[in-house]
Amino acid sequence: MTVMLHPLSPQQVRARLDAGRAILVDIREADEFARSHITGAQSQPLSTWEKAHLSVDPDADVIITCRSGMRTAGACDRLAARIRGDAFVLDGGLDAWVKAGLPVATDADAPMEIMRQVQIAAGSLVLIGVILGFLVTPVWFVLAGFVGAGLTFAGVSGFCGMARLLILAPWNRAKPA
Repeated sequence: MTVMLHPLSPQQVRARLDAGRAILVDIREADEFARSHITGAQSQPLSTWEKAHLSVDPDADVIITCRSGMRTAGACDRLAARIRGDAFVLDGGLDAWVKAGLPVATDADAPMEIMRQVQIAAGSLVLIGVILGFLVTPVWFVLAGFVGAGLTFAGVSGFCGMARLLILAPWNRAKPA
């Protein structure tokens, strides 16, 4: 049986939240949520979804959101299976919410999302390897190949060594209170 998440526009979600008839569950990772989220949303990362304990009023509508709606669409069976009754999704995710001009809680001091950092670092290393390979010596092409192999391994295994290293970077450490 295919489970469907019923799409709601940002305005429909806002109306349900304002009326106290809904709970908004954000399935992005904690670092993404910390940087920007819809005020009042509950963080429940997709990576921990099966182990999560959702504290939801049985009479409330559960509305799922992510950044663009793609993560939610790709995991709709997993998501809806944990929700009794109808399940809903913010159509277009946080991006659509922002585009509709609705308020968002933002922490500009929070570090950039770790996967964006990985993309920037990996892309920069590949670019440097290719440029130096053409301008200095072809040996530098090995750098681009090494990064490509690392990204392939990360995709296959689910383990990203670069992300693990970047998490240890000073700008990603928790600031003392």
